Amino acid sequence: QGNPGIYGVVETAPAIGVVPLDDELCTWLVGQFRYAIGRFTWEIPEGGGRPGEAVEDGARRELREETGLRAARLTPLGTMQTSNCFTDEIAHLFLAEQLTPGGSDPDPTEELEVRRLPFAEACEMAGNGEIQDAMSIVALYRAEAVLRERRLEADDSRT
Repeated sequence: QGNPGIYGVVETAPAIGVVPLDDELCTWLVGQFRYAIGRFTWEIPEGGGRPGEAVEDGARRELREETGLRAARLTPLGTMQTSNCFTDEIAHLFLAEQLTPGGSDPDPTEELEVRRLPFAEACEMAGNGEIQDAMSIVALYRAEAVLRERRLEADDSRT
């Protein structure tokens, strides 16, 4: 608790992040200039939830808006606090699979670059610092853990 003092807190809507994964084990990253840090970054498709919107619906919307992809299957990857020292923002993370391509519809303020790459390469980018966005790093590693668990379950069912 500490001594009394001035403390600023930013209150936000929930954040939503999606790791799209196709049958060839490729994912999509979104690149854009981030004003707050003054540079271009690679991230998973992510954005803010809307009032009254279920987080699953927000995940599908963000995925469609930023990449044009539609997902038949969403697997929750849990939540995370994005920066609990100054904001109450909670991020809801998802793995999106059984993907269908379509047209994207980014926000008018967004100028996005979309890149399809092997999932393992995206995880490597998270590990070597090329991806620095916290939501992206956590979501990629959690998705990797889900895939590892599925492989173990598949191996166990064969024995």
